[in-house]
Amino acid sequence: MEVTLWGTRGSLATPGPETARYGGNTSCVGVYGRKGTVVVLDAGTGIRRLAAALDTSVRRIDILLTHLHMDHIQGLGFFAPLYRPDVEVGIWGPASSKLSLRERLMRYLSPPLFPVSLRELPCAMTLHEVPCEDVDIGEFRVSSALVCHPGPTVGYRIVDGEDKVLTYLPDHEPALGAVEFPSLPREWTSGGFLAAEADLLIHDSQYSAQEYAGHIGWGHSSLRQTLDFAKLSDVKHLVPFHHDPGHSGGSDRTRKANLSRNAGAGRGNVRDLGSRLLSSRHAVVRLLFLVPAHAGSCVSQADSREVESDPAFSQGRV
Repeated sequence: MEVTLWGTRGSLATPGPETARYGGNTSCVGVYGRKGTVVVLDAGTGIRRLAAALDTSVRRIDILLTHLHMDHIQGLGFFAPLYRPDVEVGIWGPASSKLSLRERLMRYLSPPLFPVSLRELPCAMTLHEVPCEDVDIGEFRVSSALVCHPGPTVGYRIVDGEDKVLTYLPDHEPALGAVEFPSLPREWTSGGFLAAEADLLIHDSQYSAQEYAGHIGWGHSSLRQTLDFAKLSDVKHLVPFHHDPGHSGGSDRTRKANLSRNAGAGRGNVRDLGSRLLSSRHAVVRLLFLVPAHAGSCVSQADSREVESDPAFSQGRV
């Protein structure tokens, strides 16, 4: 399994030099199997670059939407394979209590918000509503479940043929309502089943602890809560995700460094995860060949590379 982060920003696309380190494009992750399976997690603005990097020989693509907030679907109409009649595209996503997935998607993919209607797209499209029973998508086994976030929202667990596990929870507030987090067993915590013992967890970390206090119930987590959730779930590697549009690359690095330095101050689980916290800049991560972080650091060795100047890294040959 190969994982590429094409968009890591939350809420609003935020281009500019201050967000260049972790990128300004909104949520989109590519998952590629050894036998050619292509799965796209969310369709934020990063999906345009994902499409540009796809081999033209690809004939089947599955897009797994966690929910239909604008930052997770805004790039959908700009996904080039949707306009190719020789490509099959499966779109998976949650319905609501009143509207089907198709009806919900058509609210965006139709005038006046978009000039092309969903029904006019020439690709061979199929829609699938989630959560549902475990399904096989190419060489991957995919599980889905509702998680804590405003509106119908799911998370995904993807298992490849070698039993490597990727869990994707980009918008998630497992600490909502908890006096202290974590306080419940993993089985009773939102997203706990999906993340259990994952090789790689991509998880919401939009806020600092101070910011979270003013945004309780908005459906997002602080980096502190993300680390605690990863520890509760016993994951091997963690990628903080869904960076706040108001955060610069420098401020995100500072938050990580502060957590690393304070690891032993009564919250020892940070130290356990210190070597497992990877940067979520535009980067390729192989589950089998993850670059270990320096001891005591919250940033991996891979984070020190300039992706644009390292062809081997940007093409996934790490």
